[in-house]
Amino acid sequence: MTYEFEGRTEKEAIDCAAEELGLEKDDFDVEILETQRQGLFKKGHVRIRVHTDKPVSPAYARAVKAADGGEENRRSYSRQPVCSDPVSQSEFEQKMTAFVEGLVERMGYGGKVSVLFREEFKLGLKIDSEYSSILIGKKGKNLDAIQLLANIYAGRQGRESTRVILDSENYRIRREESLVRLAYTVADRVRENRTSVLLEPMNPFDRRLIHTTLNDISDVETKSEGDGLYKQVRVFYKGLR
Repeated sequence: MTYEFEGRTEKEAIDCAAEELGLEKDDFDVEILETQRQGLFKKGHVRIRVHTDKPVSPAYARAVKAADGGEENRRSYSRQPVCSDPVSQSEFEQKMTAFVEGLVERMGYGGKVSVLFREEFKLGLKIDSEYSSILIGKKGKNLDAIQLLANIYAGRQGRESTRVILDSENYRIRREESLVRLAYTVADRVRENRTSVLLEPMNPFDRRLIHTTLNDISDVETKSEGDGLYKQVRVFYKGLR
């Protein structure tokens, strides 16, 4: 029999399959149907097909029959966030969009702010402006500064646990893709030369992306160096440590 499951990662989807089917992981074969890389504004997404000739959990079998009208062959499992309406849907979102718009205006630039995405404890806002390049700044430092002020304002609204993320012209996604390419390029250089490379100062989110990207490369390690918000990431061959 075959069954389909989804998760944010391959491991999560497989763990879910084992739990729902009531089987050990060695009791079924896994076929990867779809993989979407995790990004700053989207969750990772993996869809798998499980093949097994073992009897599955009776409760799961009954649930599948009920859901599929008796055709016991599939169940999708997903924890993906629901796409959001760009229009503010709460007083907090209205205050945040108004605050960022007002801040941009006081900087001397016009712009319209809308909701990019919303999740539990996370709110994404998008700035549309003809001055986007200035608002983003070199390597996103202006955008980071505006984002920092937005998060301070959110805290003053009693939402300290909510992280506000600002974007403009899809800069965050473009920056993320650029950093992933950089991480792999530097890792290849480090492995080839058996040495280490110190990257440019980065904010915590960019550093975390470098660490996460190279986490699964067995002979390469990373560590942050320096003080303050903008630290540097050192990528080094494991034998050097």
